[in-house]
Amino acid sequence: MSNNPYIGSSFDEFLQEDQTIEIVEAVALKRVIAWQIEQAMISQGLSKTEMAYRMNTSRAALNRLLDPLNTSVTLNTIERAARVVGKRLQLELVDLGNES
Repeated sequence: MSNNPYIGSSFDEFLQEDQTIEIVEAVALKRVIAWQIEQAMISQGLSKTEMAYRMNTSRAALNRLLDPLNTSVTLNTIERAARVVGKRLQLELVDLGNES
């Protein structure tokens, strides 16, 4: 942090102090995943009905997956959606403080 009295902490530090950083990061990650799946569906001309059928799930479950604010979707659901659009899910654990 700077010695300038007019500059406060970073936004990340604020979120950590407010104990909301995990929620914000989860929503951001879910937005990216939902957007990527939706874009793949569009590029392949897949309707929600067809996508749900290929995933062997309901349209309601697909809508939860595509809802950028719903972070309670299972990895299994994300993985099935990825496979339907010809992708694979890749997760990685990183040490705290080593994120870039």
